[in-house]
Amino acid sequence: MKNSPRIVFMGSPDFAAISLRALAQNFNIVGCVTQPDRRAGRGKKLVSPPVKIIADELGIPTIQPHRIKDSMDELRRFAPDLIVVAAYGQILRPELLDLPRYGCVNVHGSLLPRWRGAAPIQASILAGDAETGITIMLMNEGIDTGDMLSKRAIPINNDDTAETLFNKLAPVGAELLVETLPKYISGEIAPQPQPEEGSSYAKMLKKADGELDFSKTAAELERQIRAFSPWPSTFFEWQGKRVKVHRAKVDHAKSPGIGTQIKIEGAPAIGTSEGILILEEIQPAGKKSMSGKSFLAGGRTWGSKN
Repeated sequence: MKNSPRIVFMGSPDFAAISLRALAQNFNIVGCVTQPDRRAGRGKKLVSPPVKIIADELGIPTIQPHRIKDSMDELRRFAPDLIVVAAYGQILRPELLDLPRYGCVNVHGSLLPRWRGAAPIQASILAGDAETGITIMLMNEGIDTGDMLSKRAIPINNDDTAETLFNKLAPVGAELLVETLPKYISGEIAPQPQPEEGSSYAKMLKKADGELDFSKTAAELERQIRAFSPWPSTFFEWQGKRVKVHRAKVDHAKSPGIGTQIKIEGAPAIGTSEGILILEEIQPAGKKSMSGKSFLAGGRTWGSKN
């Protein structure tokens, strides 16, 4: 199918770049749409999204609009038969959804209809799901409510973070996409409507969502730490300053009280509504990440309530 159909790819992060590379080996990619370059790092240098880097490497024309509606003329010039979307980051308007004859196909990081929305991978860990996966779906005007073309599940391990799960799902999505598109285009598989039963929504995350609430259980907080790693990360306030938590484990012993600071196995720990959260790797304000034991070895007065 190297010469047909004409496909435009839309996406930005590494998750999407892996699908782009796989598509380019099997299909005719006539253009890419990705987010604008952003300033990053201490030097505030402009950095291109991973999809732009791969597209440049492959010689695929790329546009980087701030608002997709401002680039409709350029998209029409690509004359796409199909648009493939993976973690693009903007809602597509009807005029774009209706542009290609085969519609717009999305690589979604959950087993729909569970976890529609912006942060499905994080939501699956946060909820304690046993598995997640990829759904290849047709896009409509709703938020991840379009008809499904294919699914593939993978287990969620007890130590998975959002980062490790992204890394596992990205190649699954790329492989399933390459398998699904020819069958969809040929009519071998028919789109299947999503059932409403079992549907759930994963809201867009913001930094404030990372605050740890010790009135929750230790198991819930441990999942939150993994779900929000590496972003937005989790934190709590100690002695008027923010402490980030990168890794923790659950002690099922009786809690000494919600928010009570104690020491267990030479590491800092905090009581919750059920169980104790042992802080294995943390990052005090203005410091590098360190083990909980190193944190206490610094002579800090852990246990102070201020």
